[in-house]
Amino acid sequence: MNPYHIFKFVPLSVLQILARFVAWVIIKIPSLSIMRTVNINIALTRHELPDNEKRSLVKDIIYHQCMTSIESIKSWAMPPEWSIAQIQDVHNKDILLEGLASPNGMLAIVPHLGTWEIMNAWLNQFGSPTIMYKPVKGNMTDDFILQGRSRLNATLVPTDGSGVKAIFKTLKQGGFSIVLPDHVPDPSGGVVVPFFGVKTLTSTLASKLASKTKCALVGLSCIRRDDGRGFDIYCYKLDSPALYDRNTETAAHALNQSMEHMIKDNCSHYMWGYRRFKRIPTLGNPYRANETVLADFIRANRDHLSLSAASLATKSLPPDSDANHKNVLNENQQ
Repeated sequence: MNPYHIFKFVPLSVLQILARFVAWVIIKIPSLSIMRTVNINIALTRHELPDNEKRSLVKDIIYHQCMTSIESIKSWAMPPEWSIAQIQDVHNKDILLEGLASPNGMLAIVPHLGTWEIMNAWLNQFGSPTIMYKPVKGNMTDDFILQGRSRLNATLVPTDGSGVKAIFKTLKQGGFSIVLPDHVPDPSGGVVVPFFGVKTLTSTLASKLASKTKCALVGLSCIRRDDGRGFDIYCYKLDSPALYDRNTETAAHALNQSMEHMIKDNCSHYMWGYRRFKRIPTLGNPYRANETVLADFIRANRDHLSLSAASLATKSLPPDSDANHKNVLNENQQ
């Protein structure tokens, strides 16, 4: 028997206590790789925050990432009914139902936000989605995850050209698929566009599928409730024309902006421990960069964003609206 199956017999509440302890240990050792990654990601994307707020946010992120990891393992170990029972409220469910009813199919946009593995079981109640699956390192771990996901109604396809064709076919037939669009792609599968103000390599898969099929796009997240009683699902209607633009840079940028909106609602629940920005053309890999070089890049990027905000505010107002100009400028810099 795969040793991971022991998680089937350990109550979720006990596993969450373990996750809290692991998070406490990680926070106490700032030299750990995950701490460095989270700190760099927050420095890149939330540079406007005071240092004390950044430190508080990093602690919350570590806590939620540890919780998500243990909850995902529990989900893989249990039957789908267990995961479905963890869902308490679904916000804006009508958006999801409308998307599923689209004759052009639906593509669920699911960033690494919250405990998406538990949401998978819930979402599979609505049909048989086609989902890409990339084997993870370690046969034992891969067997465990694959067995857990195979219990669902989903059709798992490889992360290559054949998998893309399978998703395309599903959408053309009015079915639905699920894509995690914030993976760092190979250079051939991405374009460089801003994500939280940082120009970085971004996947074009979801954008190309949307452009070719005109499928409905629905953003989804599964967020842990503050009261500890399960999870809530949030549905977002993604209908900006830019998301369907044939220009991949335009579409990918629009999708990044949509994900930013979703993430800002629950920033500490996003997987900031992932090295999302490891391919920045003007910097290289920030997680391996010299501290001085990285600090200079963050400062220059911050100044560029501030100037852009000021320029936009100036253009949006008449020349004599001095008081209003100051108000809008302040709002843009918050």
